Amino acid sequence: MNNTIAKFRTYCNSLTKYSRYKTREVFVGEIPLGAGNPIRIQSMTTTDTMNTIATVEQSIRMVEAGCDYVRITAPGKFEAENLLNIKNELRKRGYKVPLIADIHFTPNAAEIAARIVEKVRINPGNYADKKSFRNIDYTDSEYDQELDRIRQKFTPLVKICKEYGTALRVGTNHGSLSDRIMSRYGDSPLGMVESALEFLRICEGENYYNIVLSMKSSNPKVMVQAYRLLIQKMEDEKMYYPLHLGVTEAGGGEDGRIKSALGIGALLEDGIGDTIRVSLTEDPEFEAPVALSLVNRYKNRENHQEIKPLEALPYNPYEYTKRQTFEISGIGGNNTVRVVADFSKRNSIPVNALADIGYYYNADIDKWNMNDSAADIIFLGDNVPDFDLPTGLKPVYNYSSWKKNNDKSFPLFTFAEYLKSEEFSPDLNFLSVRIEDLSDLLLSKLKNGKTTVIVLESENLHAMPEQRRVFCELLLRNIPNPVIIKRTYNNITLEDFILFSSTDFGALLIEGFGDGVWAECLFIEKDQPDNVYVKSFVQTNVSIEKTINRILFGILQAARIRISKTDYIACPSCGRTLFDLQETTELIRKKTEHLKGLKIAIMGCIVNGPGEMADADYGYVGSGIDKITLYKGKEIVRRNIPALNAVESLIEIIRENNDWQDPNLE
Repeated sequence: MNNTIAKFRTYCNSLTKYSRYKTREVFVGEIPLGAGNPIRIQSMTTTDTMNTIATVEQSIRMVEAGCDYVRITAPGKFEAENLLNIKNELRKRGYKVPLIADIHFTPNAAEIAARIVEKVRINPGNYADKKSFRNIDYTDSEYDQELDRIRQKFTPLVKICKEYGTALRVGTNHGSLSDRIMSRYGDSPLGMVESALEFLRICEGENYYNIVLSMKSSNPKVMVQAYRLLIQKMEDEKMYYPLHLGVTEAGGGEDGRIKSALGIGALLEDGIGDTIRVSLTEDPEFEAPVALSLVNRYKNRENHQEIKPLEALPYNPYEYTKRQTFEISGIGGNNTVRVVADFSKRNSIPVNALADIGYYYNADIDKWNMNDSAADIIFLGDNVPDFDLPTGLKPVYNYSSWKKNNDKSFPLFTFAEYLKSEEFSPDLNFLSVRIEDLSDLLLSKLKNGKTTVIVLESENLHAMPEQRRVFCELLLRNIPNPVIIKRTYNNITLEDFILFSSTDFGALLIEGFGDGVWAECLFIEKDQPDNVYVKSFVQTNVSIEKTINRILFGILQAARIRISKTDYIACPSCGRTLFDLQETTELIRKKTEHLKGLKIAIMGCIVNGPGEMADADYGYVGSGIDKITLYKGKEIVRRNIPALNAVESLIEIIRENNDWQDPNLE
């Protein structure tokens, strides 16, 4: 990472003091967003838009779950016209929720919908453009001609929105950037931003400003960078449009929540975002509670403990670069991010307890086996197990206990112990540090502490930015010791732990910060919603250690920092979906979840399919009623095969490309 101090190009009000980024106010019916309004929650129906009653009843469930807005797909003229029946029925039942029409390929449907609903969403990559993965070398003149063509197609919608007082979201998706944008800007956050700005400038040319912007991607790193870059570009052009946040194709269950919270939460931490949609492969009424949990965390966040301001950045926030550290006993350097398991609260530690963190003891052959989600470090506190730990699992004790049992183990020092101690491990030492400990004396000692790994903690309400501030100080002082990020959560539900830890760890990891992760948690009980997709990951009689270990590995996977399992890019379903997406996703997951490192995309329709497939190894896309098209990368391998046989056909293709392995039946 370049340690050169860069002039701070703002993408938020402050990196250290929480405050909402101020945007202009946009009215969506009677519920405005942006400016000083609360962060609004929305979701999208999954029913057939032509089924008025089903769509109305699902919309009501969404509103009662917490949605401020309801989005409905309008893939064609008839669906757009039926939005009026849906709206009238909702009003008849006493619901004034603003409706949003979701449009991709059909300008005529958008123009119909704009006269009916309160807001229209268009995707600039699909609305007046095309994507065939062709690289075209445009001259400036040819590029300008393309922009004129887009202006002619898009301006009629802008004029209708202006006339009817309809809001407009220009929603860029990473997976559907046009050939024109890809040819000039590449498959990049900059390309996403420019795709939206081209349409935004057309709107402003018509003196139309009732606009919301979004930069969605299935990759949280790309998503966060794109939003930051968008704000920078808007600042340059004196634009201050509200932002709709979301991680697209996040999937369902625990993984979908982790990925969504990672991307959305990283931006919310910096006060960015005016409306959010959590895209889960579940019924839409289950998205709103997740979104509300994320948003409600920032109520009264302004009252946090003060953090020393940061006027300049020692890293580039618009590109991912890992902070450079030296290696200590396999931690830091070029090693993958390590996972710490905390067993310090246990009264005793039997051999089989280590199965909770991925280690399995076979007494018959006196051998340990481990899986792909095995922790790397175990913190034992003052507990000394009565058996030999697996080779490769680093045991760490409190300093006082380590002095009595320092054979093949390592000490964790408090700040005071570290400064006064003369006894250290010759190989590896851990030092617990908070921001208030960063004295010149400690920093000077760390520069000479070539065996010291920092364990970075925080008790600040605004903890992630405080920990980020410490990383910046280490960069500015040129202190390259590895850092393990530690967070403690007390009296928290499992659902909130998943969301909050994903935000807190993930926001730092996607900045390139952190050589290890360590979570300490005390759960409280909470009745879970009557939702099979939530219950599928809320496991009863599972130890805290196992739960935390699983979630930490899930966060590393979502941040694309450490891959320990199959990665699924699954859309949340909508009225365009041509098969049972939830059922199919679970079936594919069950059959392929052992294929570590493989990325499989499961898309209900073609809207974002090919683009997101470009980031996946294999793709499963609805192409007709109960018809599936299978992809290898971005290339079609089998077209329009019956859905009944499609999952087995997908497995055949994986086998043919030598990416299949038989499940471990141990």
